[in-house]
Order: sequence, then structure tokens, then C-alpha cells
Amino acid sequence: MLAGIVQRHVAGTRFGIGADPADGLLRAGAPGLQLTWMDAKVDDWVVTPRRGKPVEINALWYQALCLLDEWAAKEDFDAGVDLADLKETVRESFNRRFWYEPGSYLFDVVDAEDGGDDPSLRPNQVLAVSLPRPVLRADRWRPVVETVARHLLTPVGLRTLDPGHPDYKPNYDGDLRARDGAYHQGTVWPWLLGPFVDAWLKTFPERRDEARGMVRGLHQHLGQAGLGSISEIFDAEEPFEPRGCIAQAWSVAELIRATAAVGT
Repeated sequence: MLAGIVQRHVAGTRFGIGADPADGLLRAGAPGLQLTWMDAKVDDWVVTPRRGKPVEINALWYQALCLLDEWAAKEDFDAGVDLADLKETVRESFNRRFWYEPGSYLFDVVDAEDGGDDPSLRPNQVLAVSLPRPVLRADRWRPVVETVARHLLTPVGLRTLDPGHPDYKPNYDGDLRARDGAYHQGTVWPWLLGPFVDAWLKTFPERRDEARGMVRGLHQHLGQAGLGSISEIFDAEEPFEPRGCIAQAWSVAELIRATAAVGT
């Protein structure tokens, strides 16, 4: 099954999803559709279309190729794809294409629908460091993690967009259109703290105390909204009001995982 999934992604599937034969990176996108986790849509307005080659999708693509290659060797089965060659192509292409030198962080999308690369500073890039098989070169971990910490880290998770961006929305409020327009345009998502803590500990293993401090805000939040649980989202500015549903499974799961990672 897993080999079949990779084969279909290499060959191409619906909604423009498929590996670009020129560089091995996964591209995706079709008009009117929102295909990544940043999936807000109001009527015909796709708020963050991210059509092209999104950074976290390609970090996950590399991770999948590495795992399947390891399993194929261990279990002695044919994956139907030259995994060793493809994963190396993806790794090389990722590091060549996604590095945004002026900002010392990663493009959010390359080969975007307008033909360019999107330098919006978003938290999606953290997965290029945090995953067990990180696609990003180790010498670039520190600038990425420090940049995300400086601009996106809050006491309750990561902002979804740099406050300096013209589309940044500090508050999740108003009517449905206003709320969905802010959903991934600044609004803080606590689940993102899990991958960020992983990336921090890999980059700064000697600074574990700082990582412990990063989870304290969410521990304090346990008595604030849905008692004993973690809210879906928060406003992007102080006092970081909880918004959305009062109990969100991936918010809870990532806090548990991050707390275990930092230790006591």
C-alpha cells in the first residue's frame, strides 16, 4: 500500500498533485481548492491557496521516501520506484530551491502559481528540521529556528504569519469571512509548538531549559477555556485570547508530546 502511494505521487494524481520530474519535489494545486492544512475558504475565496510546492509537504515527502527505502531494504520488497535516487534528488532540490538567503529562512512555497517563490515567513518550514529524517541541511537549522522563534513564537504556540507581512491579522474575530481570513494569517495554532520544540532541541540540545519554558503557557491555559484541555487557536497578540473550539485533539497531543520531549 505505501509503495503504491509513492508510485501514484510520482506518476501524478488528482488536483495537480505529483512529483516534478525536473527536481523530484511534490507540487500540488488546482483553482478553487485548498490542499494543505492551511485550508480556509469562504465561498470562492481560497485564503491561502499555496499552489505550487509547499515547504512542509516536501519535508514530509522526503521523510516518506526515507522510511519506505528503509522498510523496503529491511523487508526485501520492491517499492516500484528508485527510492535511493529519488530521495537524494529531493534532498538536493529542497536545499537548493527552498533556501531564502535574504531572510535566512525557507520559502513557504516554490514555483508558486504566479511563477515565483513565496517568501512569506510561516511556521510550516519547521518540519524541515523537526522530522526524524530532516530534509534541511544541518548548517541551516539554527537560522531557521532562530528566525521562527523571533517572529512567530508566542507563549501558546506559533503564529501562522509574520507580523510584518501586509496580510497579517492579529485577531481572530468578527463575522465568518473575517475569522476565516485570519485563520492562517497570523492566528496562533498551539499544535505547532510540538514540531517547534523538536526543532529547538535538535538545534540547541544544550538549551533544554528554554524549551521547557516554551510549554508553560499552554500548561497555564489548561485552566482557562475548556478546563483541562487546549483550545484550537489563539489571537496572535497579547493577551492571546483562546479562540475556536475549546478542546482540540492535536493541540492536546502536541502539548503532551512536547512536554515529554523537554522533560522535567
